[in-house]
Amino acid sequence: MSYDLVEKSLDSDTLEEFERRAKSQGEFLKNEIRNHELDNDDFTVGLEIELYGVDAADRLTKLDSHLFDAADRINKELGLHNAEINSRPTVLGERGLRSQEQQITELLEAADEALSDDQELVLDAMWTIPPEQGSLEYLSSTHEEGGIEVAVNMRENRRYYAIDSYYVDLVDDVEIEVPGVHRSFPTILPESLATSIQPHLQVPVADDMPAYYNTAIRTMAPILAISTNSPFMPPDLYTEEIEPSETDHELRIWAFEQSVNVEGDEKVKFPGDITRTEDVVDRVLEDRTYSPFLREWVDDDEQVGEESYTDEFWEFEFKRGTYWRWLRTVIGGESIGEGNTERSIRIEYRPLPTQPTARDNVALQAFTAGAVTGLVSDSHPVTELPWETSRESFYNAVRDGVDAELHWIDEEGDHTTDSEEIYDELFRYAEKGLEEHGVSDSTVERYLEPLKHRWRNRMTPSKWKIQRVEEAMEDGRSFEEAVHEMQREYIQRSGLEGSFADWIQDD
Repeated sequence: MSYDLVEKSLDSDTLEEFERRAKSQGEFLKNEIRNHELDNDDFTVGLEIELYGVDAADRLTKLDSHLFDAADRINKELGLHNAEINSRPTVLGERGLRSQEQQITELLEAADEALSDDQELVLDAMWTIPPEQGSLEYLSSTHEEGGIEVAVNMRENRRYYAIDSYYVDLVDDVEIEVPGVHRSFPTILPESLATSIQPHLQVPVADDMPAYYNTAIRTMAPILAISTNSPFMPPDLYTEEIEPSETDHELRIWAFEQSVNVEGDEKVKFPGDITRTEDVVDRVLEDRTYSPFLREWVDDDEQVGEESYTDEFWEFEFKRGTYWRWLRTVIGGESIGEGNTERSIRIEYRPLPTQPTARDNVALQAFTAGAVTGLVSDSHPVTELPWETSRESFYNAVRDGVDAELHWIDEEGDHTTDSEEIYDELFRYAEKGLEEHGVSDSTVERYLEPLKHRWRNRMTPSKWKIQRVEEAMEDGRSFEEAVHEMQREYIQRSGLEGSFADWIQDD
């Protein structure tokens, strides 16, 4: 790997040229929007799922490299223990949603076959059983490569190294502070504690994006609250004792924000509303640039496939890759037919943690797509909820999960914090949105009923984990023993079969 490109990316001349190109390409994209070049026939959906690997003893492990040759859509991520699987986009509808689950299942099966018998990919939002050397050493170990200090357990990638070098120059140390944990790290590798899912929703008429984008922002709090799944960090990172009930339900959010944010200039944060579709381009242009690369630096053998639409705005797209809002848009995608081409615009819905089973992850994808499209098609007034209140509601969900105080504007236009009313509306409009796109009653039930079951029982993966740890500690286990015992049970139950709702019924 050529490490001199990492140094070149930090050069002021590179930044100046990169920004010039990105601005020019941004103007091109705004013209594409104005000229309706991003319009398509249908809503489409896609899904990204991040995972981590464990060994036969359920400890975090570095994944075998040949895993990433098992299928085109099994990709590398920041940590050597991380992987990501991506579904092909499909039209939002009966066949499309069923295809999403089938694709995810097949990719997970391919990954399982590719891994050695002593490795396993886990559908989870944060690992808690450390590798043999311990969490602190694993996340802190560095060595010098090409004149720069890099994390030993970070994926060898010029972009990752450049981002890391740029950020560490700004802050010196990465500080992670959550209930019970206050640690400093020399690189951004603690971000690899967090694993997420990102449902995608293509909006067919680009001019309509503000309605869908601003509506999606208001759904983030209640959808996150019902999906929380990361209440504990690895116990050997804790610097003070806490009771399990004192933790936050979604530490993944804090881990990502604290790993890459600079005080006063946060890149990972709750997104702002937009008033016109072109705003999504301006937001990226206005964002602080991390580690700029120029297209000609990328070797021909690193270019995948033929020239694509995004190659026309390569630097802009590179910059968008570090625009880490919890909701953002993506311009350009895969063509899935004459009516839905690579010239497109879609929402990337980013706040959700990886869920315990394949079906659970697709259920959140269906819930998100159905709720957003259903609310907009009926002109629901939820976007009248003030942005500041939406943000407060989101971070309430991060802290308190399904028991959080949530804020909503109901269908009559009244403000409410009654979670019964909020979820009643959200599920009704999700059903409406899916049915309007031809999803059958049985498929709606397949994906929404497990989530309704969570709500009826006020039980989410994070709450299940907290209760398991509390019960083990009451039986005399230490905090570390209790977390590890819980995690092993989680790993044993998670995977391809069933849904998290089955765990609740078992109890």
